[in-house]
Amino acid sequence: MIRPIVVAGLLSLILVSGFGCSSPIPNRDPLGERFPDVVGRDLQERSRSLPAEHKGAPVLYLVGTVQETQFDIDRWLIGLLQLETPIRFLEVPTIPGLFPELFLQGTIDNGMREGIPSEDWGGVVTLYADDAERVVDFLGTTVPRNARVLLLDGEGRVRWFHDRGFSPSVLFELDAAVKALPKPTSKAPPEPPQ
Repeated sequence: MIRPIVVAGLLSLILVSGFGCSSPIPNRDPLGERFPDVVGRDLQERSRSLPAEHKGAPVLYLVGTVQETQFDIDRWLIGLLQLETPIRFLEVPTIPGLFPELFLQGTIDNGMREGIPSEDWGGVVTLYADDAERVVDFLGTTVPRNARVLLLDGEGRVRWFHDRGFSPSVLFELDAAVKALPKPTSKAPPEPPQ
């Protein structure tokens, strides 16, 4: 019989080796590039395809790479709501690596649910494993506490990008960029059910 202390020790070793040795990926500016095709799950446990589900309408993604990014994301969200910026937005936490998906996904999602009102669960789409890695490689992980803020057009191309932390003046730039986007010529995709 394996003793619980041995299991806990092995689990700790796996966690340290899986997360402690990763090197930062240099940040990059993806302006003009198409956001990678990924599939995640929102906190209502629905599968979500990004950016495919937003085809035909602009959307704003606030991507986080570590838990501490939430502070920066919250400041962006408060500012967007106060300005009444006319854009649909999603929080997109990324958790790369095979280990979290297999062992911790439910724990991580439940932890997020505890801190987010249920009416907002549809606005948080978590990416795990390979899907998270595609986004992390696309954006970089240097200064991970800063949100990666991406304005995508209806084709999923990045039309505005910022990764240097919240700034009120930059918020006004984002608001202007959203308002300058051409209005969708076709019917916008339906909102996912709440």
